Amino acid sequence: MKLKSMTSVITKSALVLAASASLSAFAGTSAPAKGVTPVVPEESGALFDTVGATLEVGYDTRYYFRGLWFADNTVWTGLSLSIPLTEQLSLGFGALYTTTVETSSSNAGIGGVDGAGDFDYSELDLSTSLTYDAGFAKFGLVYTHYEFFDGFSGTNFGIPNGGGELNVSGVEEVGMTVAAPLGPVNFYAGFFYDLTIGASYAEVGADLPIEITSWLSLVPAVKTGYGFSNYYTIVGQSHQSGLTHVIPSLSAPIKLTKSATLTPYIAYNISLDTRHLNNTEDNEIFGGVKLSVSF
Repeated sequence: MKLKSMTSVITKSALVLAASASLSAFAGTSAPAKGVTPVVPEESGALFDTVGATLEVGYDTRYYFRGLWFADNTVWTGLSLSIPLTEQLSLGFGALYTTTVETSSSNAGIGGVDGAGDFDYSELDLSTSLTYDAGFAKFGLVYTHYEFFDGFSGTNFGIPNGGGELNVSGVEEVGMTVAAPLGPVNFYAGFFYDLTIGASYAEVGADLPIEITSWLSLVPAVKTGYGFSNYYTIVGQSHQSGLTHVIPSLSAPIKLTKSATLTPYIAYNISLDTRHLNNTEDNEIFGGVKLSVSF
């Protein structure tokens, strides 16, 4: 009798455990063991995981923009914001401020001509853009305002009245861009029209990110441009339209944290048809470093 009772208890217990296991499996979860607190995923408690903003600060030994020299030893800070409108379309805003720490008089002229002395240079760029992600490529439409607080650039020095088109204090520009990966290589191109001087500029480039470790990459890149109809050239020079420059570069992004990246780089500016007379050096090595933080 005792043996039958024990057998009955064991049988009932087994049925209860089986039923419990079946219910747990049906519910898709398993019951926690006694004395163990179940881990519950924490809620972010925010509307968005990230703001979609990037803050950057940097230093360049020489400041070249589209193959045209502006100043030496520049420091800059930039803030960009991307706001998704749909799954494919996003709205962007950007602000970039650049200023020179020191630019010597020996670099303040055109083609090696000395200027009047050391000079200050500062610039503010404000932009807004629309970007459409088509999957195979990203297409952009961008509007930018450039404000030159100390004149257009160091190339103003040594030429009366800033050399014609160079004597500007502000520029309005519209542009179209496209970026597309082809295997491991990233290709990009842009076409920009300067509303202030009525001239346009086109550029193409490519880069190849090479992962060295989980936190370090090497990125060789090259970019070249073409200026149309006196795109910031010296009035009267033989080439009013033509190739501006070629800049091969090598950068090394270092991932410091999930959101912060430090990127040193080295580059070589090669002045072409429309930049020979504008720049203080035809060909030279320069470099710099930037810190980017996304949030």
